[in-house]
Amino acid sequence: MFSNRFSSKAAVFAVSALSFGLSSPAAIAFTFNLQTATIADINRAFDLGGLNSVGLTQLYLARIAAYDTTLNSIITLNPNALTTAAGLDLERQTTGPRSPLHGVPILLKDNIDTFDMPTTAGFLGLANSTPPNDSFLTRQLREAGAIILGKTSLTEFANFLTNGMPAGYSSLNGYTFNPYNPVTFPPNSVPAINNDGRPLLSPGGSSAGSGAAMAAVFAAAAIGTETSGSILSPSNQNSLVGIKPTVGLISRDGVIPIAASQDTAGPMTRSVTDAAIFLGALTGLDPTDPAMSDPNRVAYTDYTQFLDPNALAGKRIGVPQNLLNNLNDGQRAIINAAIAVMERLGATMVYQNLSTTNPPGTPNSTVLSYEFKRDLNAYLASLGPSSPIQDIDDVSDFITNYNLTNFGNANPGIGPFKYGQTSVNTSKNRDITPGSADTIRYLSDRANDLLYSRDRIDAYMLDNTLDTILFPGTTGAGIAARAGYPSIIIPAGYLSNPSAPPSSTNPSPYGIMFTGRAYSEASLIGYAYAYEQASRIRVGPASTPALPGEEIAIPEPSMVPALGALFLGGTILKFAQKARR
Repeated sequence: MFSNRFSSKAAVFAVSALSFGLSSPAAIAFTFNLQTATIADINRAFDLGGLNSVGLTQLYLARIAAYDTTLNSIITLNPNALTTAAGLDLERQTTGPRSPLHGVPILLKDNIDTFDMPTTAGFLGLANSTPPNDSFLTRQLREAGAIILGKTSLTEFANFLTNGMPAGYSSLNGYTFNPYNPVTFPPNSVPAINNDGRPLLSPGGSSAGSGAAMAAVFAAAAIGTETSGSILSPSNQNSLVGIKPTVGLISRDGVIPIAASQDTAGPMTRSVTDAAIFLGALTGLDPTDPAMSDPNRVAYTDYTQFLDPNALAGKRIGVPQNLLNNLNDGQRAIINAAIAVMERLGATMVYQNLSTTNPPGTPNSTVLSYEFKRDLNAYLASLGPSSPIQDIDDVSDFITNYNLTNFGNANPGIGPFKYGQTSVNTSKNRDITPGSADTIRYLSDRANDLLYSRDRIDAYMLDNTLDTILFPGTTGAGIAARAGYPSIIIPAGYLSNPSAPPSSTNPSPYGIMFTGRAYSEASLIGYAYAYEQASRIRVGPASTPALPGEEIAIPEPSMVPALGALFLGGTILKFAQKARR
């Protein structure tokens, strides 16, 4: 369970005070609704003086207090969030906002370094590991004025699944549940994915907490990380917009790694516009990240300029016919409906087969397991000599000793580390010294991965004169990840959930994904935005409805004197501080 929870009663009181204090029979500029609010809505409410950062932060904290006991999406809350919000409110009133993210609460996946909170990767052995510095991307967000509200849960070490490990499970925080299909299980148990009669709708992984938290409206945006599907999958499963950028667009400094050749962070939001805003805040050039030295790198600080409702007009979109053939009837209906929208917007669909797997007989790639040891060792060394976990051998030893101490040899595999051990030990045993057999095999596998992914995507797009590739759900996530190429996923519909318990009425989200060549994020954002605006398909989960005070009538500016807004913000802050004692 996460720490530093705030009183939900205090939150509701504070928010109600905000709403009451600003209500007036006079003209209303607009009604702010937290469930549907975009970054633009938040800034409009801020600009009109009808809401401030303290009030907004308290709204999100109230939702976390009300719903995360079921979802378990947060590992740690920032105990200084309200204090930071108050400071940003004062700064807004005195010198103005730094950016559209000024005073906006966001969540970070808990493999992204924060100097003021632990960064754990969900691993019990790093439970108290607070890094000496922020990651590069965390610094960018703070400099933009964003409030780091807390850290989200994840599949342990954001790692590839082994031994039946369910997405979103970690030894530190247990299992994260999907708000579109939450099911309560006994403490410390791991729900079965394929159990007869009561299987579960996965939250997706590894950024499960970021996905569930965003679907449940716990923040304005979340940052996830991806090596192979870890942003796209939870975005798909939680009906979100997720951008997996080109490797090299966003710094990986201070992010607990799996594999440098494929790792990247990216935004997870409830709209394409919000995703574009957050992506632009993360593209600062980090000279310490070698991937950012690519001479062909194309980066913008403002991707909202590409939000064009006509972006699909005249575009040629590749549709891998062989992947459509593998869909069930519900998925196929959603994809066909999405294609109809794109054709109505002027796009031409080009149906050609595209294999996303390596040729038969190709050995399993060792890239992830080799790079995991190499890159995790480098990160752990950066924590300094006082850290109890110095390398992957220490990770393995901690797992072994914990299991023996707590469960004994009579109960092998019962404890929290039943899952994930194989991936750690497989990587631990790689010989990463130059010239070793493992190194030679790794170099060959990496060359093959690029051949079967990057070269294949390039040829598919060039041969068919394509602007982008459309994938159903996350079917193309693996090939795009191996290529280091960008993708964006957006909600496209909802399936009746065959994996849900009989009593569930929640649907199963399903999305569409646009993929392109390196640094084509601007174009992909345009395509996604055009489809989103034409379809308007997204609905939130029924399990996390609005709380009292989340809908606020924002009056015209003349009805909100500046002193009154300042006084009310201070009152909310004082009340929230008392609630924390």
